[in-house]
Amino acid sequence: MTTTSDAAAGETPCAAALLIDFGGVLTVPLRRAFGALADDAGLDPDAGLRVLATHEGARTALGEHEVGRLDDEGFEDAFAAALVEAGGRVEPRGLLARLAEHLDLDEPMVDLVREVRAAGVPVALVSNSLGRDCYARVDLDELFDVTVISGQVGVRKPSRQIYRIACERLGVAPGQCVLVDDLEHNLVGAARLGIDGIHHRTADETIPRVRAALGLPTTTAA
Repeated sequence: MTTTSDAAAGETPCAAALLIDFGGVLTVPLRRAFGALADDAGLDPDAGLRVLATHEGARTALGEHEVGRLDDEGFEDAFAAALVEAGGRVEPRGLLARLAEHLDLDEPMVDLVREVRAAGVPVALVSNSLGRDCYARVDLDELFDVTVISGQVGVRKPSRQIYRIACERLGVAPGQCVLVDDLEHNLVGAARLGIDGIHHRTADETIPRVRAALGLPTTTAA
């Protein structure tokens, strides 16, 4: 997979479009939100993501939810049951809304998207679904030229198809795009189409790398 640092070393032309994830990139890390949810349930902070990753029923429900075959309530029932099985006290209804309440925006990253669009660079949101309230804190039309949400298109990351849809909707070839995501396997999936990747950890690390990848000024005016 080509990274922006590799591209800079090889003087690769700047990317022409930005693909960007939502949860964990434009928001606080997902582990923080799931940790708060687990704490509310009387579990240790790591229990939420651990259950989601290891409990067969919860993991299957998440996959079905992300591709639009299971609605919010169906996923809430499965995830809540898994948390209860782990010793938590959880009310299924509103579980995803409560999770969304803990997904505070990472304002510098949101401002970066505004900066990129203001510079005339097209931006696509490419996000796996996590409840109908997941994006309630942002104006999708303001921030993105197109939104590609897994539950709406029937395919989830890291499938190449979801990135192909985003590129087609932007009218830009995959090789002209850069993807920002907090999960390495999502970047690997995109790289199979020739999309360069930036592995997001913190805004301080990611913002200058995005600017460099897109050929934007590395600092903004005060």
